[in-house]
Amino acid sequence: MSKLFSRIAGFFTSRNFVGVDKAGNRYFTRVEEVDGIMKEKRWVKFKGEEDPTSIPVEWICWLNGQRKKAPTPEEMIELEARRELTRQNVALLKKEEEERRAKEGSFRKNVGTGKVGGPDLKSFIQQFPTTPEGQKPEEESYIMDKVRSSEPSGSGATFRPGTWQPPT
Repeated sequence: MSKLFSRIAGFFTSRNFVGVDKAGNRYFTRVEEVDGIMKEKRWVKFKGEEDPTSIPVEWICWLNGQRKKAPTPEEMIELEARRELTRQNVALLKKEEEERRAKEGSFRKNVGTGKVGGPDLKSFIQQFPTTPEGQKPEEESYIMDKVRSSEPSGSGATFRPGTWQPPT
């Protein structure tokens, strides 16, 4: 009972405030003994409604132990500026692409139907070998001619479609 009480009391007294993100979520840590090993526990207290999508990637990495040190406010500002610059570059590239397509006259609005086209059967069929005359092989007769021509003569084995008899 005292172990449980000390654990609950330790939860409230020995936590260390680590930082806060721009959404107002606060991050904490504490060191506790688990099975004789000192382990660091990390958690977040959400501001308002618990929304895991409001946690920035850098803080997620820290919570999961992928980072040893929590992100600093300066680092977060720098990363946010870099993300904003990337958004602006993407918007600029999209605008340039639309202008280029308009000049070419091939500008079309993409209308997604949600359906995916099937495979290109012509290119699939072209992968198969053709006969010397340029014709596609007809059923198994072409294959059987190839098998018979590759058999050593006098083997004694008889091979017919659907049957096989060992040499006697």
